[in-house]
Amino acid sequence: MATATLSVTHTESISLNDREQGGTKTYTIASIADVYKRIVTCPAGSDTTVATFQTLTSTSDNAIDLELTKYIRVTNLDASNSVNLSLQIAGAEGGTANMSATILLSAGETFTMGTPHDGIGIDDDAAGIVTSLNDLESILIDPGANSVAVEVFVASTAA
Repeated sequence: MATATLSVTHTESISLNDREQGGTKTYTIASIADVYKRIVTCPAGSDTTVATFQTLTSTSDNAIDLELTKYIRVTNLDASNSVNLSLQIAGAEGGTANMSATILLSAGETFTMGTPHDGIGIDDDAAGIVTSLNDLESILIDPGANSVAVEVFVASTAA
């Protein structure tokens, strides 16, 4: 199976007081063998699952391999409406979601994340750093009262 290197570049461009204050950061992820890319229309008033992650041994249809995924990007393509991006978190290894965290994704904004395997943790009773990480089980979009399109891009290595 052929593989390639994914190059990700983040650029901020702003001149403040006649001085450039932005920057460009590029990193690469080697041995990418699979990409999942699609534009999903999320109907008004309805939560839409845009990606699901499970282990290779899972029987879940259309799930992306949890352990092979190395990069996730979700971009709100709408020009004026925000969405709630909900990270559904599994408390057990490769299990079903029993926790969640929600992020506001304004019009045109992008959310990125590395591996979903042991890649996220939450604590609802303390404000300290969480070091016991869990699996991301899925990503849901809540578009509120507006129909909104999002772009989903996931890159994975070979099995």
